[in-house]
Amino acid sequence: MPKLTEEDRQNLLPALYEAGWKPADGRDALNKTYKFSGFVEAFGFMTRAAIYAEKWNHHPEWSNVYNRVDVTLTSHDVGGLSERDVKLAQKLDALAG
Repeated sequence: MPKLTEEDRQNLLPALYEAGWKPADGRDALNKTYKFSGFVEAFGFMTRAAIYAEKWNHHPEWSNVYNRVDVTLTSHDVGGLSERDVKLAQKLDALAG
């Protein structure tokens, strides 16, 4: 899957920005922090997300501290954002409710 074109970015990224995703500093990637009521809820989110990440062979960079999950999405094989990142961002948002 190729890197997003400028036209793709104009069409696909504004909705993600409205949902709280932000451009990563210094790289072609997206960041978002999800906050949950506690550790179990945060870890449950990561578990559900991992199923899709594995199924789609597209794995996020992420970390978890108590009720917070910090996520960075990029497609390493194309050196930046691709439609896989958009698809996974949308799924993560849906899973987080």
